[in-house]
Formats: sequence, structure tokens, C-alpha cells
Amino acid sequence: MHQPYYRDLLTNELYLPWVRLHAIKDYLNMLTILAGYPRIHQTFNLVPCLIEQIQAYIAGAQDRYQIHSYKRALELNEEEKHFIKERFFSSHLNNIIALYPRYFQLYHKKQRKEEFSIQDYLDLQVWFNLAWFGPSSKKNIGELKNLIAKARHFTEEDKQVVLKQQLELMKEILPAYKRFQDSKQIEITTTPYYHPITPLLFNTNIAKEANKAAHLPDLGFAYPEDARAQIKQALELYQNVFSQQAQGMWPSEEAVSEHIIPYIIDAGIKWIIADEEILFRSLKKRRAPRSLYRPYLLKREGGDLSILFRDRNLSDLIGFVYHGLTEHAAVADFIGHLHNIAKIFKGEDCLVVIALDGENAWEYYSHDGWDFLTHLYKCLSDDKLVQTVTVNEYLKMFPAKDTIKRLSAGSWIYGNFNKWLGQEQKNRAWAYLAKARAELKQSQVTGHRSQVDMEKAWKQIYICEGSDWFWWYGDNQQDFDYLFRKHLINFYKFIDQEPPEYLNKPI
Repeated sequence: MHQPYYRDLLTNELYLPWVRLHAIKDYLNMLTILAGYPRIHQTFNLVPCLIEQIQAYIAGAQDRYQIHSYKRALELNEEEKHFIKERFFSSHLNNIIALYPRYFQLYHKKQRKEEFSIQDYLDLQVWFNLAWFGPSSKKNIGELKNLIAKARHFTEEDKQVVLKQQLELMKEILPAYKRFQDSKQIEITTTPYYHPITPLLFNTNIAKEANKAAHLPDLGFAYPEDARAQIKQALELYQNVFSQQAQGMWPSEEAVSEHIIPYIIDAGIKWIIADEEILFRSLKKRRAPRSLYRPYLLKREGGDLSILFRDRNLSDLIGFVYHGLTEHAAVADFIGHLHNIAKIFKGEDCLVVIALDGENAWEYYSHDGWDFLTHLYKCLSDDKLVQTVTVNEYLKMFPAKDTIKRLSAGSWIYGNFNKWLGQEQKNRAWAYLAKARAELKQSQVTGHRSQVDMEKAWKQIYICEGSDWFWWYGDNQQDFDYLFRKHLINFYKFIDQEPPEYLNKPI
């Protein structure tokens, strides 16, 4: 479960609504489904900067879309109307918008470039916020159910009901995850705080280890201490929220290298996860089931760290393929794969690791994945051959024995870092970050700034080290370009410097 850092540290406003909308659609929904299947044990990763933003909403922070939703339709100015008309159809067309005739009608009205009435704007404000709720909420929360039935001619009071219910649900998320973890049905893991590509924080030259042809930024980035800080801060937040020490860590984007392993071991983490490509590169072998379906041990000078490697094919089938099948066909195919793997081991134990994005996949499924997941959990619960386990449960029963002498550097995408470095815009973003980070180092020497501003400056740099900004460069993602530059502009303000002129131009 991950969202990048959308909050502006100067205004406290969140630029994009995806934390809030995925909160009401996915984060609680995943546990609600699981509650009916106690035999299904599962591991969830909650990225710290996502947790922090959930907490910010509960404390009163708002995003731009939320602010435009609260505004009375009668009082909207032309700029606000344009924003709502352009942005409030940011939902899956077939699986969300088309389910509701009035929402679909408004969509077509916009496509035809027709004028919207005040009632049209009000209905759109309600539907955008109402349609994103998960299936369980729409079915079981009476007020939402009534509004879905009403469908149109909403009032300002109706809108307030929807917006209030969003916040009520958000308040339930973190306590619910803690409750499920305390009951031992789930394990919760963490990630370096702002979801950075940790090996590239250590040194962008590590990209060459994963791909010799990688084109490096003109200005290199090498701040191992930032990698250590992002890990340390993640564990502190985890302890505060879940009242225990994290055992597992999902390195952001499953990006690993030998260089960051000592930091993870020093932090007290017991296990991490990476993609199967990293395993076979590390072993210098071709893909083989007997090598993949087991945990490994990284025995290092500072201690031991277990590492698991995901089955990329099975994980990607859930993430990208099964939404195109009926839930019965998809689950039958998935369990068929598990049985075929078991045949290779002829009665011996083996561990199959399924690891994927916990939120974005479901909007491509009907009913937000509810039908698929409930059928999957039922079939897995009934299957005599398969037992679902959290990683901790498994490692207690079957501790890792096989060792890896040197872990190959890479990520979940093709075993390299090409998605975050090498392309012209990505490298320019790294160069801007490196210049800002050097200024921060200089500011520490010269002093003269308030403690609060320096803390915010550090936070702003750590935010800019997040993976998402670099991921989207080259894909014409204007919102993420704006946010990355906005975070850097704020950084310069915190150290009392004029932001460089180049930050005013899109990368």
C-alpha cells in the first residue's frame, strides 16, 4: 500500500486526492474481505509516508479535490467549475463511472462539451466522492446506500454526508490493521520512509551494476546517510503506530543492492523481499523452481538477514491479467499453478511468494476485486495442499538456510533501475536533487536558520528522494512534475534561499 507524498509543507494542502480515495476504496476493504476467511494469513506493507498522510487527513489536512468538493455548488467560480469538470471524472470509466447512470450521463455531457447547470456540478461533486467507496461501504453503510438509490438531485446536505463518511472510514484504517496484526492473521511490514530507491541514494553509480549501459546523471547523487535515515524513520513510525518492532521490510520498488544490506541489518529488520530476477542474477543461474521457492540467508559481518523472492509470473497474473477473466476461471488458473509447483517438490515443503501492488490492481476488476478475492480466499481456505502464511510464521517453521554471497543490485522491473534513472528528464531531476542536497549540507555548516525550518528542509529533501517523481518523468505526468519541483522550491525557502529559476519550468 503506497502513495507518494502529496502534501505541501508550507500550506498543509495535499495536491492530489489518491490517499483519501484509495483509503475509502481499498485499504479498509482489503481487511473487510479478509475478516470472513480466518484461515487466510497475509502480509501487508504500509509505506510510512502513506500512513503519515492518512494521519494528516484525520488531523484536518485537506486535498484540492476535497476543498472543491466542500465548496457549495451555487458559490463556485468559473475556475473552480473548470477544475471540477476536468478532474472529477478521474475514475475507471467502465468499473466505476458507467455503473451509475447519472455519473455516466454527466461524463457524456462533458464529452459533448455541453454546459453544466448548478445541479449538474453538485451531482458531480457527490458522485465523484461517492463512487470511490469500496463495495462493502456502499452495501453496508445505510446513508451511502440511500444516496446511491437517490442517484440525482443531490442537496448540499447529501454531499456533507458523503464527505463526513470518508473521514470516518479513514479513522478506522490504522486501528483495524493493528487489530488484525494483534490477532496474528496478518503481518505488517514497512518501507524506507518516503519510498526512495535506496541503492540510488547510496550512490547513483550503482545503476551501472544492474545495467552496464545505464546513462548516469551529469551530477551524481551519493548520500548513504540518507538511506540510513529513511530506514530509521520508517521503523520509528511503525513502532508508534503498531506498538511493536517491525520484523519485515519491503524495500521500495523491491530495489536492493549489497550496499544497503548493512543498514537494514543494523536497524533490526529480520527479513526483506525482492523480485525473482535479483535471485537468479545473484546465483548466476537460469530460472529454476527449486531455487525460487525457498527463503535465503544473507550472512553478513553485522548479522543475518533473511530474503524472499517473489514469483513474478503469479504476482503479475493477479496484478495485470486476471481482471480480464471471470473470478472462477482466474482462481482455477491460479490454484492450478500452485498445484503444478507442488508436483515439482513431490511432497516436500516449498514457499511461493505472491507480492504485488495492494491498491491499483482492483479498479480493473469488477466490484473492486471483491468477487475475485472472496472466491480466491474461499478456494485457498478449502484447499488441502495449500496453507497461507505470513512471512514471520513461515520463517519460524522453516528458517532460511541457503545463503547468497553477494546480492545483485536491481528492482522489480527487469532487475535494473532504468525506470528511475537514465532517461533525460529523469537524470535532470536527479541533478536538481543533487544540487539541493549539496545546499543542505552547506546550510548545516553556515547555520543561522531556525531548528523548525531545518527540520522541514531535511524532510523536504527526503520527500524529493521518493521513487515516484523519477518513475513518471518521460511519461508527461504533469502533476508529478509540478509536485517534485514544488517540494524543491519549498526546500529552498526553508533554507532561506531564492529557489533557482529552473524550478519554475517543467522538467
